[in-house]
Amino acid sequence: MVSSLSSRERALGAYFGLAIGDALGATTEFLTPREIVQQYGRHQSIIGGGWLRLKAGEVTDDTQMSLALGDAIIQERGVKAGAVASAFSDWMRSKPVDIGHTVRRGIVRYRSSGTTAVPFSEHDAGNGSCMRALPVALAYSRASTQQLCDANRTQSHVTHHNPHADAGTETVLQMVIAAMNGDKIEALQRQAAQLVADYPVFEFGRKRVENPSGWIVQTLQVVFQALFGEESFEAVLVDVVNRGGDADTTGAIAGMVAGAFYGPQAIPERWLEAMNPKILSRCQSQTEALLDLAEAGVEGPSPALGLDGGTDHQLIRPDRYR
Repeated sequence: MVSSLSSRERALGAYFGLAIGDALGATTEFLTPREIVQQYGRHQSIIGGGWLRLKAGEVTDDTQMSLALGDAIIQERGVKAGAVASAFSDWMRSKPVDIGHTVRRGIVRYRSSGTTAVPFSEHDAGNGSCMRALPVALAYSRASTQQLCDANRTQSHVTHHNPHADAGTETVLQMVIAAMNGDKIEALQRQAAQLVADYPVFEFGRKRVENPSGWIVQTLQVVFQALFGEESFEAVLVDVVNRGGDADTTGAIAGMVAGAFYGPQAIPERWLEAMNPKILSRCQSQTEALLDLAEAGVEGPSPALGLDGGTDHQLIRPDRYR
């Protein structure tokens, strides 16, 4: 890690890391570790393919939804529930290559009822709201923890309303911000440890997790094991995508944290060259715009609107995740 990197450089590393992890992991998504070995040996190149049959350097819903969210934040100068839900709806209308069941259900609900918050569900602890949340970290990187968490829940509850999804995502966002500020790995470890202390189900140190599902708990167990067990950006991403399962999302989330921690100069040149340049260009321009917004003063989030017409601000005390 290069300690002299600026927060802007680290933020760009996070966005590039997200897209690269997404593209790298798409190849091995839904495969088991044994199947990956049989087909690719040690998967470590951006070659496309996978069950989505992507071209090399293309991305999935992880990066696409992040960019949609980022555009909505920039346009509204903050996280506004209606704008976020509309942006997600427009994205789904574009017929993306992939979309999660929980995400689809939340967007359909918004279209049919106009509500921007799904009701609480114990079954909505998926990783879909975490994979797309990086723009919140960038826009609210200078805001209070309360504003950061409120902003995250406003975007998250459009499709996912579950305390594990909230807590896991908010921990990831705070890890990204800590890494952008140049904090050492021990600071990120403390944040992960606090998550486990508050929600023991996230315990990640006892057994190596392979073939992870879309459950946010398994996703972050894989991310934390790789992030704290490896010593380079490349090693972190190669580790997570070779575990198979929901590999594009573990790759995207690991990529955003590791990218902020190690910086863009740590990303292998062969991976950057393999990416669709239009995607990297959008990531770069959005990073700059979101950081400009953070410096100018981002607006507080608007509350999401539930079916009863009431606002939706509840669940986890944000000060527990400082």
